[in-house]
Amino acid sequence: MNDKSASKVRVGTWNLDGKRSSSHQALLAGAQCDIWLLTEISPKACSSQARMGDYHCHFSKGVMARNQHWAAILSLKNICALPDPHAASAAARIDGITYCSSILPWAGSGSNPSSPWIGTSLEAMTRAAVTPIAEMLPVAKAVWGGDWNQNLFGGWEYVGSRGMRVATESAVDSLKLRVATDKLPHQISGSHTIDHIAVPSQWVISKAERISATGLSDHDAYVIDAHIKK
Repeated sequence: MNDKSASKVRVGTWNLDGKRSSSHQALLAGAQCDIWLLTEISPKACSSQARMGDYHCHFSKGVMARNQHWAAILSLKNICALPDPHAASAAARIDGITYCSSILPWAGSGSNPSSPWIGTSLEAMTRAAVTPIAEMLPVAKAVWGGDWNQNLFGGWEYVGSRGMRVATESAVDSLKLRVATDKLPHQISGSHTIDHIAVPSQWVISKAERISATGLSDHDAYVIDAHIKK
């Protein structure tokens, strides 16, 4: 691409299932992402200097049942940490773009009284989670991803619902984003991913791929290459 107003960025998302090992760090380093939108990340994954290898780290303040953080953002460049837009999200500004990593509710998640979800249905809990995120992120200048617990391609649902899909897609549309990962497969054969990366609609996606994480997590990692168009 010869457009001088465009630059490239490689963004990944992965649910680490609260685990950490040299193999997890090797996958993160080997994918060669500029930025990672991580979920279920161990508080011990980053050093006391808030670094993981070459990456700067920013964690959500909220933690889950096993004490892993709901979300985190890793970046090769300096991070300007922002307030969490929701208890299960982390946000940061990097090179003028706001990045947000989120976990959204899943079937049965509202049964835990200590959970951050508000509402009695998946749709209601999702709307309550995505509304403050959509209100905080700048329109057409944000990248939002993470474990959304929702297949956005259609077909069989095993953790989401049709109402949840509508609520999630409505929030994405309000931010003038498009989901680059919706057609990628899940680790479970025959299913589509529930882990996503949404970027500004004007960006050009040159690649979207799954990286197998079998044996490391019950989620594979997903990576996109994008041209940032201003």
